[in-house]
Amino acid sequence: MRKWIILVCSLGLTALLDQAAKSWVISNLAPYESYQPIPALAPFFQLTRSSNTGAAFGILPMAGDVFLVVALLIIAGLLWHFRSVAADARLESVATGLVIGGAVGNIADRIQHGHVIDFIHYQIPNLISNVSNLADHAIVLGVLLIIAASFWRERCGAASRDASDMPGKAGLRADR
Repeated sequence: MRKWIILVCSLGLTALLDQAAKSWVISNLAPYESYQPIPALAPFFQLTRSSNTGAAFGILPMAGDVFLVVALLIIAGLLWHFRSVAADARLESVATGLVIGGAVGNIADRIQHGHVIDFIHYQIPNLISNVSNLADHAIVLGVLLIIAASFWRERCGAASRDASDMPGKAGLRADR
């Protein structure tokens, strides 16, 4: 039960923060208007209101409805898989909540606005410029944490199996 509470809290907080940030952007910036919250970082970071009807980085801009369905299927798949996650898997609970919460934030945009609101504008002049949102960042962070937790659990499981297979360990356990 605890893992589900952590999941729901992580999911809810992620979606709430994402939607609150997007609401601020909509209220304070005109489309494609930029704001430099930290003027010294303006060449590299600013807030720029934009919209995205496609996938990440604006690819496939005419497939917005497809991405809505794909996001719902991914959420269903994650929830199905989450049932088999260990009860003590706090990191996986938070990470899954980040991914689902981010997806929910972007789904809410697609339903409400017909596109996703992006505003976090990172750029390396003459090299790359990307505008994304908190939901996108939560999804990426959540996926990275799920991968890290998977490697961590696999490594810890292998280490405990190796320790129990060591000669003399069985005798020590029997003596206790």
